[in-house]
Amino acid sequence: MGLDVDTDDDDPDQRAFNELLEYVESSLSFATSSYNRSYLDRRVSARMRRRRVDDYDEYQALLEDDEDEQEALLNALSVNVTSFFRNPDVWEALRELIAELSAEGRTKIWSAACSDGREAYSAAMLAIDDDRIDENRVEILGTDIKPEILSAARKGEYHASETNDLEEQLEPLASSDQYIDREGDTYRVTDEVRDLVSFRRHDLVQEEPPDTFDLVICRNLFIYINREAKEAIFETLGSAVDPGGYLTIGMTETVPASCRDRFEPVEKRLRIYRDTADTESSRTRR
Repeated sequence: MGLDVDTDDDDPDQRAFNELLEYVESSLSFATSSYNRSYLDRRVSARMRRRRVDDYDEYQALLEDDEDEQEALLNALSVNVTSFFRNPDVWEALRELIAELSAEGRTKIWSAACSDGREAYSAAMLAIDDDRIDENRVEILGTDIKPEILSAARKGEYHASETNDLEEQLEPLASSDQYIDREGDTYRVTDEVRDLVSFRRHDLVQEEPPDTFDLVICRNLFIYINREAKEAIFETLGSAVDPGGYLTIGMTETVPASCRDRFEPVEKRLRIYRDTADTESSRTRR
């Protein structure tokens, strides 16, 4: 995949920004080519302001000599905005879907680009919270490209400064105390919830899916990436959905035109889709 850069070499700022993106991709192994240019510029500019640097080439020189700034930039570029039960209406619909799937047999769920794990843990909490769902029949996998964010996800530990309005986030549950332990300003997902979820590293652009699943959740990633990467990721997600299985994406996101024949909307407003493949034997349970 080639770099998605502005080729206006007559503009010194654009040329310097292109060179900076090439450095980040080649030397820091971050796939800038998969992201929208305006998104990258916003994140880079924020780091430049923080370091009181005025132009791109000066900032690149700083990056080359400062490993701490390299890490800070990579953290800024990575998409890790998340919360428990983001868009509650979506999760209420997923509750019904997971209950239906669980009644038919073992249910495998993939939280792709899972960030710090709150999306995967939300699915686990629903499975335990709903009497119609046998959590022993539910398997949840969370994947992300960043090893450090996966380490945080496995701990299932969050702080008040990064978890605003926790009580409001957990409103879809009958009793949040069953799922979250509180100690001062730290919140920790209970062992019962953590036991339902496993995590592993996965690159949605470069790698085949880790398995096939009855439900794939990949929300609020596509608003940050370019069309070419979006289509590649949808190919990965599509091949991971079992025939007759389900895919849900962010409420402001759309299925690429090249993939629309494969998915039919189940809840169009909520961006929940069903694989249109023949389902005669699709629910052979594992």
